[in-house]
Amino acid sequence: MKTVLVDKVASVAQHADLGHELRLSPDIPCEEGVLVAARVKNNKTRYNQLELTSGRMATVTQGDVVVGALGHRKALLGYSGYLPTKLDVGDTIQLLNIGGVMGVCDSANPDVGPPFDCEVLGAVLHFPYLGERIGVPAKAGREAFDRQAAIDTRDVPVIALAGTCMDSGKTAAACAIVGRLRHLGHTVSACKATGVSLRRDILAMEDAGATDTMIFSDLGVVTTTADNGPALTRSLLTRLSESKPDVIVLELGDGLLGAYGVEAILQDEAIRRALTVVVLCANDPVAAWGGAKILREQYGIEPAVVTGPATDNAVGVDQIAERTSLRGINALTHGVALGDHIATLLPGAVA
Repeated sequence: MKTVLVDKVASVAQHADLGHELRLSPDIPCEEGVLVAARVKNNKTRYNQLELTSGRMATVTQGDVVVGALGHRKALLGYSGYLPTKLDVGDTIQLLNIGGVMGVCDSANPDVGPPFDCEVLGAVLHFPYLGERIGVPAKAGREAFDRQAAIDTRDVPVIALAGTCMDSGKTAAACAIVGRLRHLGHTVSACKATGVSLRRDILAMEDAGATDTMIFSDLGVVTTTADNGPALTRSLLTRLSESKPDVIVLELGDGLLGAYGVEAILQDEAIRRALTVVVLCANDPVAAWGGAKILREQYGIEPAVVTGPATDNAVGVDQIAERTSLRGINALTHGVALGDHIATLLPGAVA
């Protein structure tokens, strides 16, 4: 066991309550969510920030000692990497996302450049036994994840946002909907059920007016998959419904076709029954057409509206209406109209 001074603690360690002087162990369990300290070995000019536990973004530089969590990532527009099976002090791993997920990078999108290389210093220890200096490896999350979780929304309406890809406008649409529903007098809770640990999106929803928010990493999962996505979604919706908000906004990170579990979630009949409104976010008219086709034919879901970059001007809106018979409303330029339209679809709404 040794002591190290840490420069930056990533947001994936949000619930570990870590200071900047930490005790490390050379014995590193290669398990998802285990917190590790590592020294950054290189500089970058692109994709070079880390989201801290405060929610602030900090630029990472060579020599920084950072704390992140072991995990994997499969991002079309970022890094792909896997959880190592063995790690020793001195080994090199990579920072796979802004939220602090660390693993072995095996592919990088040219737009973000090569990842940060990090020299492993050890597993972060916490000391749960009062009065005893017995340290155990710290992990991400504030509570255990129940893989057998059932769903009980207590009849709270759920507005789900599904996208055709990363960066298809899901969070912008979620924030527009949250903000407008709040102005209309609704109490809104919000969550993000899939993706790789990063609190930025739910913080944006809080800024828009969501009273209670959650993300999958609150349950100790740093990267979602088809295996854990449905249970995580059931858990998040059940937990947020306990306070009886007027509505829950659910963002499904990544896309309808992807590795983070959106398909498995929509295949879950109990979850589908809980969804009151589904908003489709699309990058372009072809994506809108394909996304609507997938929702309708594979899951029996009729999207309520299309938003995202596909609706940035009238050309896309017209193509969407012609090809899918769906209304297109842009969240950035017509956020109030989007929120008003969603409000008319909630139970008890007056058309």
